[in-house]
Amino acid sequence: MRSSPAAVLFDMDGTLVQTEEYWGEAMFELAASLGGRMSEEARAATVGTSMRRSMEVLHADLGVVRTEGQLQADARWVEDRTGELMSRGIAWRPGARELLEGVRAAGIATALVTTTPRRLADIVLGSIAADLGGDPFDVTVCGDEVPARKPDPAPYLQAAAQLGVDASSCVVVEDSLVGVTSGLAAGMAVLGVPALQPVPPAPGLTLRDTLSGVGVDDLVPVLAARTAGDRVPLIRR
Repeated sequence: MRSSPAAVLFDMDGTLVQTEEYWGEAMFELAASLGGRMSEEARAATVGTSMRRSMEVLHADLGVVRTEGQLQADARWVEDRTGELMSRGIAWRPGARELLEGVRAAGIATALVTTTPRRLADIVLGSIAADLGGDPFDVTVCGDEVPARKPDPAPYLQAAAQLGVDASSCVVVEDSLVGVTSGLAAGMAVLGVPALQPVPPAPGLTLRDTLSGVGVDDLVPVLAARTAGDRVPLIRR
């Protein structure tokens, strides 16, 4: 009999909530202030990455050279602007709320694992808690609380350690390539729901177009796929 996961570890931006658009809006505004326009290809390349990497991609796309101090200032501006946009309201990704509630109702441990810094993640966490009537996560790991960011496995391994569960018994839910790579590198099963960038099939990865209709029972074969090393194709729903 196939086992249920011991824990489900959720990414935040673009997976649980529709906040990637806010990051994109802030970066497009920064690009305009620098006298250019960020291409859609460059924007897609920043999804799920660190702020440093995002700024490097943006600057290269615009063909501008920035000092280290200017890069840090640009990153801070994008974070501040994104925080302003988040404060206006946050929407769930399709099916995300229902899956999170189902996981909690089943008594399965949960974690939020995000590259977003704590000061911005707390805005989202506050909105989620208000909507659900309480904090649904046993553990939260943010981008400024880890020794290395995604695609390094460190964030997911840290979450598993804090939960006290074995990485091989966990299912990660992610939308970005760097997040999927991080989860797989941690030895976890991954349910990928690509949004703004493509994610190719890989052993241990199950791909879906959306979380709509995905329940706790659907996570059992996701975990089994990691154990078997299966390469699971994209399932259209």
